[in-house]
Amino acid sequence: MDSCSRADHFLPAEEVELQKQYIEKIKAQNAAKAAVPGVFVLTFGCQQNEADSEKLAGMAEAMGYKTVSNPQEAELIVVNTCAIREHAEQKALSIVGQYKHLKAQNPDLTVAVCGCMVTQAHRREEIKRSLPYVDIVFGTSSIHRFPQLLWERREKDKRMFLPDEEKYMVAEGLPIRRGDNRHAWVSIMYGCNNFCSYCIVPYVRGRERSRRAEDIVREVRELVQNGYRDITLLGQNVNSYGKDNDDGIDFADLLAMLDAIEGDWWLRFMTSHPKDATRKLVDVMANGRHIAHHFHLPIQSGSDRILKLMNRHYDLARYQDILSYIRQTVPDMAVTTDIIVGFPGETEEDFEATLNVLKSARFDMIFSFIYSPRRGTPAAEMPDQIPPAVQSERFNRLLQTQNAISLEVNAPLNDTTVRVLCDGPSKNDPGVWSGRTATNKIVFFDAGPADIGQFLNVHVTRADTFALYGDVIR
Repeated sequence: MDSCSRADHFLPAEEVELQKQYIEKIKAQNAAKAAVPGVFVLTFGCQQNEADSEKLAGMAEAMGYKTVSNPQEAELIVVNTCAIREHAEQKALSIVGQYKHLKAQNPDLTVAVCGCMVTQAHRREEIKRSLPYVDIVFGTSSIHRFPQLLWERREKDKRMFLPDEEKYMVAEGLPIRRGDNRHAWVSIMYGCNNFCSYCIVPYVRGRERSRRAEDIVREVRELVQNGYRDITLLGQNVNSYGKDNDDGIDFADLLAMLDAIEGDWWLRFMTSHPKDATRKLVDVMANGRHIAHHFHLPIQSGSDRILKLMNRHYDLARYQDILSYIRQTVPDMAVTTDIIVGFPGETEEDFEATLNVLKSARFDMIFSFIYSPRRGTPAAEMPDQIPPAVQSERFNRLLQTQNAISLEVNAPLNDTTVRVLCDGPSKNDPGVWSGRTATNKIVFFDAGPADIGQFLNVHVTRADTFALYGDVIR
């Protein structure tokens, strides 16, 4: 069934075709070179950025580049940036600064900086003024124009700084180079309409645009047929999927459509917003064959007063209601959350309310952050900014509280058997292998190269705070 969607947020087919023409032009130039040029893609930020980088790498390979793991081997460097925190921006700028000597050594090197950070006008101007060896700068609305920008940089011999003033659109049909052959990110929508007072995302990724359901189903079906075992649907708020389309398909409907795809695979999604999490969605998860029993549901704070200041559009009672339904409907569901500590105006009473939520909700794990002001957001201008020392002290107390809970939650898994998708040697200890369960818990075990990408049954011999340890059952 072809879904009917609002056409104004889809990139016209002729624009996609134009970019493919630029791809072929650059491919011809690269084919004439003595050696295949390398492309190095560096990504900062969230899974959505990772998915964007896969498109950039896919276009680069289609243009005749080969992916390299060392910038010194590259003739094209692409840095895909993040703007969620000041630290991420400064780290990206610092690394881009290190490419100055590479440009001096190789005048043919092209350096491109893209993504959320450079969607902000002040960052584009800073790079233009302070980093003269950066050749191309473009924001999140212009990723599809990467081939054209690269061609124009070559032909016009001038730096390309594309203002982020174009309409944010959904581009279908561009090449993708996946990071591996086991896990795949699939963006189902882009942008955000929530405008949480601390968040820069709506300003750097635009308003919500949903892809057509049939395009998503086609992509996921092809991934499963090609052997991908762990597929994650992405969106700033996946629960809002379909609200801007007129086919009546919501996120729960989309999950059910994807769950019907045959194969041995897991389906995940992130991130959910509590204001839009529905019982219908939970019911679909409960009845699913492939849908992983892991629900990431960011609460951010346990204080209704702070939630209102954050512009989160729900209160604690609403959050607890959907959490209770999740627990009742899918008892083995692992639930994780996000917490921001030290938001402007947060009192000790507000923080204690957050600790109380941890104790009652008993999350499997939390992703915690110390509040960091972002230029251009309402929270950055709020009074009563919390001193760093107070933020750090609360952050440590938060971790101590949750770590004890995570250990208690994992303890019943000791001496049980869990199904794990083997990822390969651990990054921290190549002598130990690792993988994840459907509930997204990390498991360490002994295995071999033939096990990579395979589902394994692991007998858990030790359950710790952050991971499980066990032996593969052969």
